[in-house]
Amino acid sequence: MRTHSGADALELAPLRGVRYADSDAGRLLDSPDFDITRVLAPPYDVLDAASFADLTRAEPHNAARLTVPPVTVGQRPGSGPPITAADRYSAAARTLRRWLDEGILVRDREPAVYVYEQTLPGGERQRGLIGALRLPDPSSPIVRPHEHVAPGPVFDRARLMAATQANPEPILLLYRGGAGAAARITGTVADTWPHPTVDTTTADGADHRLWAVTDTGLHGEIAADLAARTALIADGHHRYAAYQRLKAGRHGPGPWDHGLALLVDSDSSPPHVGAIHRVLRGLDTEAAVAAASAVAEAVPLPADAVGHPPPAAAGADGPALMLAAPSGGRRFLLRVDPARLAAAYPDRSPGWRALPTAALQFLTGVWGLGVDDVDLVHDDPAAALAAARPGDDTAVLLAPVPVEEVYAVAAGGELTPRKTTSFGPKPRTGLVLRAGGPGFG
Repeated sequence: MRTHSGADALELAPLRGVRYADSDAGRLLDSPDFDITRVLAPPYDVLDAASFADLTRAEPHNAARLTVPPVTVGQRPGSGPPITAADRYSAAARTLRRWLDEGILVRDREPAVYVYEQTLPGGERQRGLIGALRLPDPSSPIVRPHEHVAPGPVFDRARLMAATQANPEPILLLYRGGAGAAARITGTVADTWPHPTVDTTTADGADHRLWAVTDTGLHGEIAADLAARTALIADGHHRYAAYQRLKAGRHGPGPWDHGLALLVDSDSSPPHVGAIHRVLRGLDTEAAVAAASAVAEAVPLPADAVGHPPPAAAGADGPALMLAAPSGGRRFLLRVDPARLAAAYPDRSPGWRALPTAALQFLTGVWGLGVDDVDLVHDDPAAALAAARPGDDTAVLLAPVPVEEVYAVAAGGELTPRKTTSFGPKPRTGLVLRAGGPGFG
C-alpha cells in the first residue's frame, strides 16, 4: 500500500465542532423538554418548501434555517424591511451568529474526530468519521468525484459558506478501509463507548449516535492510516466543488483549506446505492419503444412488472432499462445495442458504457428530450410509475449500480452520466457544524 505525503494525502483533521447545546452547556432553547431530533434536517438538496415549513414550524431552531435560508430567515417582528432573495445568505449568517451568541449552538472545548453511526429501520447500519477534510489539488486523485456539477448550485453553496463563514453540513465520502486503524477505531468506539454525545431517532425511524473522539493518540492512528488511501465523493459534489472554489479564492493557508466531511469505510459499512428513475414527460411508452427500435431491442414484460431490471441484465448484450406505462399499462425491457453505444461514446470505457444511465443518456438524445422534459424519482420505482400520466408519459426504471462499478469508473478518471447514483444513508444536518472564528476551530 502506497503512503501519500504532504498535499498528496487523504487527511481528515480533528476540529472543535459546533453543535446544539446540551443541558450541561446551558441550553437556551425555548422548551425545557427540547429534543435534538427536532433540530436535525435532511441535506439541503432534498428539502422542498413544504418540508422546510414543517421542520421549522415544529422547531424554529431547525438546522434547515442555516442550509436553505428563506428570504425571512433571521428577522424578528419590527426588525426592519423584508429580506430580499439576494440577502438570504447574509440572513443565514445573522441567524448563525445569533444562535452562537445565545448559546443555542456551542463550540466543543477540544478538537475531535466524531464517530457517527446511523441505523436504518430495516437494520442496515453505516458508521463513519466526521472531521475537516483537507482539500487536495483539484487534479489530485486523492478525492475523486463521480458526477458532473452544475455551476448554479456550486455558486449557491459557495455564497452561503462565504457569508456564514461555515460548513453547515458534511459531504459524504467513501473509502476502502479494510482492516485499517481508522475503520477499527470507528468500530471500537461505536461498539464499546457507553455514552454517545448524541443518541436519537428521527421521524423516519433511523437511529443516530455520535461520539466525540478527543484522544490525540487515536487522531494520530487515524491520520497515518488514511494517508495511504483515497476517497470517492458519494454525495455532496456541489458542496465539494464549492469548497474548492472558496479555497481557490484565498491566498495563503486558512480555514478554506478544509471542508466538513463524513468519511465512511465501504468495506465495513457498505453503502446503499439506489437508482434514480425517470419520468419522460410528453412521450408515451409505445412511442418511446417505436422511436428506439433502430438502436435497441424491446422485450415485452408482464403488465404487473413494477421493479427494475436486475443489475445482471447489463452485459454483453448492452445495458438494460425498463420502460413502463402507468396504471397497469405495457412494460418493456429495453436493451441498447452495445455497438451503437461504442459508436456514440468512443472515448468512454466499456465500464462506463455498461452503465444503465449511459444507455439512458444515449436514448434521451434519440427521443429528442431535454433536461426539462425528464423528472427524477429517487429509489422508488412505484413512485415513478405513479408520477407518470396515463397516455402521456413513460416511467424509465433503472437498476442500481454496484458501488464497485462506481469506484472503477471514477478510478479511470471518468464521471458517470448525470444522476447515476443515489448514495445513502446521507448524514443528518445539525449534528456537527464547522463554523465561526479563525481557522474554524
